[in-house]
Amino acid sequence: MEQLCGPELPFWEPNLTLHAEIPDLPQCFQLTVLAWTPCVYLWLVSPLYLFYLKRNSKGYIMMSVLNRVKTIFGLILWLVCWTDLFASFHEMQQGHVRPPVYFVTPLILGMTMLLATFLIQFERLRGVQSSGVLFIFWVLSVLCAIVPFRSKIIYAGREEGVSDKLRFTTFYAYFSVTVAELILSCFNEKPPLFSNVATDPVNNPCPESTAGFLSKLTFWWFTSMAIKGYRSPLESKDLWSLNKQDTSELVVPNLLGEWEGEKVKAQSVEPEMKGQAMYSKPAVESNHVGTSPEEVEVLLAGGKGVRQPSFLRALLKAFGPYFLIGSAFKLLQDLITFINPQLLRMLIEFTKETGMPSWWGFSLAFMMFGCAVLQTLILHQHFQYCFVTGMRLRSAIIGAIYRKSLVITNEAKRSSTVGEVVNLMSVDAQRFMDLTTFLNMLWSAPLQIILALYFLWQTLGPSVLAGVAVMVLLIPFNAVIAMKTKAYQVEQMQHKDMRIKLMNEILNGIKVLKLYAWEVSFREKVLQVRQKELAVLRKAAYLGSLSIMAWTSAPFLVALTTFAVYVSVDENNVLDAEKAFVSLSLFNILRFPLNMLPQVITSLVQANVSLKRIQTFLTHDELDPGNVDRKPVASDFAVTVVNGKFSWAKKDRPALHNINAMVPQGSLLAVVGHVGCGKSSLVSALLGEMENLEGEISVRGSVAYVPQQAWIQNATLRDNILFGKPYVEQKYRCVLNACALTPDLDVLPGGDQTEIGEKGINLSGGQRQRVSLARALYSEADIYLLDDPLSAVDAHVAKHIFDNVIGPEGALRGKTRILVTHGISFLPQVDNILVLVEGTVSEMGSYQDLLKQNGAFAEFLRNYSLEDIIEDDDVMEVLLDEEESFPDDALSNHTDMVDNEPAVNEARRQFMRQISVMSNDAENPKAMSVRRRRCSERRHGELVQEKKKVQVEKLIQAETAETGRVKFSVYWDYAKAVGPLLSLFICFLYAGQSAAAIGANIWLSQWTNDADDSARQENVHMRVGVYAALGISQGALILANSLLCRAYSMLKAAHATHLNMLHAILRAPQAFFEATPSGRVLNRFSKDVDTIDSLIPDNIDIWMRTFWYTVNVLLICSALTPMFLLVIVPLMTFYWWVQRFYVATSRQLKRLESVSRSPIYSHFSETITGTSVIRAYGRNGDFVLMSDMKVDENQKSYYPGIVSNRWLGVRIEFIGNCVVLFAGLFAVLGKEKLSPGLVGLSVSYALQVTMSLNWMVRMTSDLESNIVAVERVKEYSETPSEAPWEVENKKPPNEWPPEGNVEFADYSVRYREGLELVLRNISLKVKGGEKIGIVGRTGAGKSSMTLCLFRLLEAASGEIIIDGVKIAEIGLHDLRSKLTIIPQEPVLFSGTLRMNLDPFEKYSDDDIWNVLKLSHLHKFVSNQPAKLDLECSEGGENLSVGQRQLVCLARALLRKSRILILDEATAAIDLETDDLIQSTIRTQFEDCTVFTIAHRLNTIMDYTRVLVLDKGQIAEFDTPTNLIAQKGIFYGMVKDAGLA
Repeated sequence: MEQLCGPELPFWEPNLTLHAEIPDLPQCFQLTVLAWTPCVYLWLVSPLYLFYLKRNSKGYIMMSVLNRVKTIFGLILWLVCWTDLFASFHEMQQGHVRPPVYFVTPLILGMTMLLATFLIQFERLRGVQSSGVLFIFWVLSVLCAIVPFRSKIIYAGREEGVSDKLRFTTFYAYFSVTVAELILSCFNEKPPLFSNVATDPVNNPCPESTAGFLSKLTFWWFTSMAIKGYRSPLESKDLWSLNKQDTSELVVPNLLGEWEGEKVKAQSVEPEMKGQAMYSKPAVESNHVGTSPEEVEVLLAGGKGVRQPSFLRALLKAFGPYFLIGSAFKLLQDLITFINPQLLRMLIEFTKETGMPSWWGFSLAFMMFGCAVLQTLILHQHFQYCFVTGMRLRSAIIGAIYRKSLVITNEAKRSSTVGEVVNLMSVDAQRFMDLTTFLNMLWSAPLQIILALYFLWQTLGPSVLAGVAVMVLLIPFNAVIAMKTKAYQVEQMQHKDMRIKLMNEILNGIKVLKLYAWEVSFREKVLQVRQKELAVLRKAAYLGSLSIMAWTSAPFLVALTTFAVYVSVDENNVLDAEKAFVSLSLFNILRFPLNMLPQVITSLVQANVSLKRIQTFLTHDELDPGNVDRKPVASDFAVTVVNGKFSWAKKDRPALHNINAMVPQGSLLAVVGHVGCGKSSLVSALLGEMENLEGEISVRGSVAYVPQQAWIQNATLRDNILFGKPYVEQKYRCVLNACALTPDLDVLPGGDQTEIGEKGINLSGGQRQRVSLARALYSEADIYLLDDPLSAVDAHVAKHIFDNVIGPEGALRGKTRILVTHGISFLPQVDNILVLVEGTVSEMGSYQDLLKQNGAFAEFLRNYSLEDIIEDDDVMEVLLDEEESFPDDALSNHTDMVDNEPAVNEARRQFMRQISVMSNDAENPKAMSVRRRRCSERRHGELVQEKKKVQVEKLIQAETAETGRVKFSVYWDYAKAVGPLLSLFICFLYAGQSAAAIGANIWLSQWTNDADDSARQENVHMRVGVYAALGISQGALILANSLLCRAYSMLKAAHATHLNMLHAILRAPQAFFEATPSGRVLNRFSKDVDTIDSLIPDNIDIWMRTFWYTVNVLLICSALTPMFLLVIVPLMTFYWWVQRFYVATSRQLKRLESVSRSPIYSHFSETITGTSVIRAYGRNGDFVLMSDMKVDENQKSYYPGIVSNRWLGVRIEFIGNCVVLFAGLFAVLGKEKLSPGLVGLSVSYALQVTMSLNWMVRMTSDLESNIVAVERVKEYSETPSEAPWEVENKKPPNEWPPEGNVEFADYSVRYREGLELVLRNISLKVKGGEKIGIVGRTGAGKSSMTLCLFRLLEAASGEIIIDGVKIAEIGLHDLRSKLTIIPQEPVLFSGTLRMNLDPFEKYSDDDIWNVLKLSHLHKFVSNQPAKLDLECSEGGENLSVGQRQLVCLARALLRKSRILILDEATAAIDLETDDLIQSTIRTQFEDCTVFTIAHRLNTIMDYTRVLVLDKGQIAEFDTPTNLIAQKGIFYGMVKDAGLA
């Protein structure tokens, strides 16, 4: 330094700085260190920054006034610096030689200012709106210039004025321009040209992208939302759109790309290990049955070197780099943390010494404050990076799982049920998200521990080892607890999976449960699982309490042992304030990493379990797109199968073998056969859904698929039909007419804009099937695979559809059609027939050929279709009669006779003829033109009508998000569930624990004051003893508290809330389930119940602890320095104010987030059930996009949620930092009165307050958002219930109903309040033992009539009387258990076959085998190895639809009640089985009253009477013969079915 500054300017003068009352820095120091610091910073940072700017350009910014001014100022600074330089040269020429520093410093400064000016312009060209690098540079420059600024003024005031006028002037010019630059750099430039911010005003872009550096640092840009959320509850339209780089569109492909890379690597490593890999695979898939995960891992390890692709590595590659930026911030923050204890040491030293100048104390206080602020800003940047990484992770994982679920094989589907996969998406993805926040603690905690120990060693020497030993001993203790907890967690997850799966089934089959009055049995099943789950939670709570006690008393035990050892080892060791409180504050720093490490490790372990689950799912086999050869090669055959052998899973028996079939282009092939012979399997094989064991399939052209059970989305009717195709009015109208949907539109409340509930719940079976067919027809594919679409509709509608759509005259003629059917009447009109018997093709050929062959098929036909084959000419005559004798609306099934123009009418008549003539003149041009004309005429009438449509109420109401403050009543509900007195007692215990902690510290500060006392040696044991007693009592209180709180009272509350909700849901009326998507109810049973089980107790616990802690700090500081109270008031006001803004906004964001979460899972479970349809139509991409949109929608409310926490953190910690500052300042001011012990106590407490203030607001808000779960569960617990299950004083006698007489008296009913009546004023009497057939077109109210008997619909007026008992007066279970129904849709539950037949276990095995014989399932069941314990999968997927129907028949036979209702039960069954069923019903239920809703009229021709319903009223009611003679509606229907 001598060479630089010369001898007369010394670099450092202690007398001038430290010991002076008015301190100043020497000139040499000012000219070198202070001047160079900002320059060094800028030159070091620029290369990296320039490299970054070269890589990332956001477009360029137009030159603005702001930019010009900044640039000009930069140049002025350069000129000012170099003026100094030239002045020095000038003086040299004058012979006045200056030291070298006068040349070097201006040169360096000038160069630096040029660099800064260059950066200003370069940033403009790269689209940087606000520069952090330059902002920090200007701040440093101004800070470093403040010292010379002050000292120059002091010098000027002292001597004879200013000696060096030029440099004096240039310095102040320099200073003012630097300050101006600093101020200007706080402002933002305009957004870059062509950036999406400017061009995208619609989307409400996030202000973060345009926010300035300061704004980003303090999260100021969020304030607008906080204010908006405070003024009125936020809605989803107020949310900002996601930043581009956080959207699924970028995030998911990024991860999937890495994952594909991993898979490729894994395959290339060891192809020769395949044999072993295959061997250990089954073990993995049976994971969910009973093998414990450990066993599976052992098996996997045994596969020597089979390398699984690592999902973890893919995650790291995709999200690691961004995350590392956050880690860098964390490192910086960790280092700054340790500055404050050093400053505290100096402060305590300062209070001890008498002669120190007071400015030293003040600067220490301000340095502490500065450090703390810096730490706050850095920490929150770190958190922001971590949380954003977590958010991207979640998006990516959900996206990956969704995409995978669209392509997994059926075998893989079996091993992961819908519930499990939804859990992967919700719980496991969430775990990763939570982990990212703490992941850095893995290296940061050890680093903090090492640093803390180093400083402690310096303070207390080797005694520290005693304290460390205690900590080290606690680690294995906690590790054991963590291991056990993990085991319990896995167990709890299994129970939870099980419970959700059960609930899912209950919700899907709720109608059946109600019809059979089985709710109680299923409630017991759920409660058994729940009991197990709670038992595990209780064990986990015991462990948790121990662990909490260990951690809370850890810092205390450490301090106790360390101090005790330190004092006892050597008599000369004095525990003074400095040592005690510096080491206490270091122990407090230690406490956080030690606390966090085990948490991080447990959450790592959890995430590892999740990782394995996700990885297993993502490595499932995918459907091989090569199963079906789809190459567009010209060929006469649209579909060919050669030697096909197919099974549902690789290890199953083949379901189809030896299949050979060729389907010519444009022909219609019918597939017939008995139930379970593989008809649907054949269609699946053609779609490529089955494992191709041998042979090959080729399909030429696009495919449309109509599954046997229609798959309907939760969307409008029109969207269901369009299915992603553009809307073309004319084509759409034609499709509706062809599928006979036009009349239904008039019935539906909103026409084709009616919203269809989940799984099409508000459409009848026939309507669903026709919508599914309309979707296929609209898609204009080349090949149509129709899996029995005609079974669910009435006979005349089936005829209409066959004629208009499928048949040789239908809209699909010229397309290749493969029709699975049970309807014999259509067979003469098909080109080819394929007969399947037990999985092989028994014969194939045209109708005539097969008749001639006289094989099985001919035999089959002879039995059934003598009536069906009518000669062509008869048909003509019939038709002509028909037109006179048909009442109007019967005809309207085919057409609507609306137009009065005779020409059109004539054309219609012509058309009718055309439809019904089964002649082969398909080439007839006249008929064609008529059909076309009709379509176009229909259009004009229709358009007008469409305009008049009124807005209809949606069926599924949007999920309500409560707004505003969580009502006190919710907390009160929770407290009541816990027990009000108990709640008070728990609060009292927390206060006690806190008091003990504070007592221990005050005692410590008294102890340190013994330092100068001569009698200290005698006191040591007493001091140590009391200190120990206080600390241990604190630990004991914590333990008592945790046990009481978590293991007893809160679990009690969790049990009660779940029980009430379950009860309410099972008691809810049917209408509730139609209006509420099952995903929403499941969400309450999984997420919300989980919150009440595990999150709320944690929240309450932490909140209580931090609350009392904060109160303590403020009490201590105020007690020591009463002036502190002055500061507390404004600080607490600010605190309260920030907290109100935050809580209002954050709570609403949480609610929006949880509301937008359900659609992700609803859409997902909907997709999973319809994968085959989605794949058949090739719409994977669109569904993936829909899912991504829903995830992004959810993240849109999650992202501001994270930022709100950062926004709050920065503000709250600022308050905490002020507390530190004032505690320090008042300690300096009250230096005379306070002992060093008390100063140490108040400042070290203040240092801790930031953390606890922060936690307290965070917990308040978490608690508020989580307590919403109680509110949501409570909302469903208060669902209005249906009538009571049993009415004690009105119980009917046991043998009721003895006769089976049923009477409807002036009966009307509607589906829900405010809707039209479905049945109007129905009056009829049925005697016991009568057989009644109910017919009428779809929507006439046939099914509703049966629902009324079971009181699933309650009467609007009138009543139903069964054997003299008014059914409205007795309990529902009493009523429903005495009636039997075979419902339209056969529903099975997962469980054994036995449980499906007899859930209450009332009947013996013999009874059950007996009914299986009668229902023709005997052969099938006795061939199964498990017999009656045959496991049915979810929804009975492993039985064919026909077999499920037979199981329902068996249920009915088992109950054998007086009154039997058949609801279209024979729809999915071939004719032979149908006949068997009918004969079974005739013999077994001979003396019962039977109501049958019939599609196949031949089943009811011999019934006692037939009831014809039309538009909800009785049209005709008489014996079949009389009705035919009357030539009314029934006659027309019989005619259509070809039975008259």
